Amino acid sequence: MIRKEPIPDELAWGPSGLVPGVVQDASDGRVLMVAYVDAEALGATLTTGQVHFHSRSRDRLWRKGETSGNVLRLVDISIDCDGDALLFQVQPTGPTCHRGTRSCFDPAGTGSAAGNGSAAGNGSADGTAPAAAPQGFEWLETLWATIDARADGDPAASYTARLVAGGADAPARKVTEEATEVLMAAKDDAVAAPERRVATRDALTGEVADLLYHTLVVLRERGLPPSAVIARLRDRHRP
Repeated sequence: MIRKEPIPDELAWGPSGLVPGVVQDASDGRVLMVAYVDAEALGATLTTGQVHFHSRSRDRLWRKGETSGNVLRLVDISIDCDGDALLFQVQPTGPTCHRGTRSCFDPAGTGSAAGNGSAAGNGSADGTAPAAAPQGFEWLETLWATIDARADGDPAASYTARLVAGGADAPARKVTEEATEVLMAAKDDAVAAPERRVATRDALTGEVADLLYHTLVVLRERGLPPSAVIARLRDRHRP
């Protein structure tokens, strides 16, 4: 669903009738490429649902993926605060860069991930492993914002507020409970017959979702931002 359809007259077109267009993977916010857009390209994008640009080298309309097939399916479009740039959120159908990388900002030879959520192949000819497919972790920001907004609300009207009002013990005990249920669901899935695998995978998915939610509530109750946890993971990830 396109959140906003900008009218060309609202944009501060440059002297050549162009504005830069930043392309971002809607699943995780990764910047995939930057190119230029004119009124014709913007109209074609909104009409077809596939991102178009103006090719400055060929001086013509250019549909991304018209030769490779790796089109960019439009999810959302926004104008920046000055009205002189566009942000396209997309679902890529393959590597965005002509070098075969997921993003034009990735180093050459880093492989790619297909836009359908699966890694492209098992590796490249030079033995380089493909990049992991995007998983949409950026949505956890939405969950955190919801938890933060509800934490100080009426405990009678909000489960999150009720947990926070119970002090550290209330959400932390739920983390312990949910972690045990994750263990049980994982073990069930490990021994499930093929015909039961859909059900056991669904159960495991639900238990992990519950565990993530309650873990974030623990952080909120203790006044510890998730960014501190991310920073710790980054420190541990350094070579």
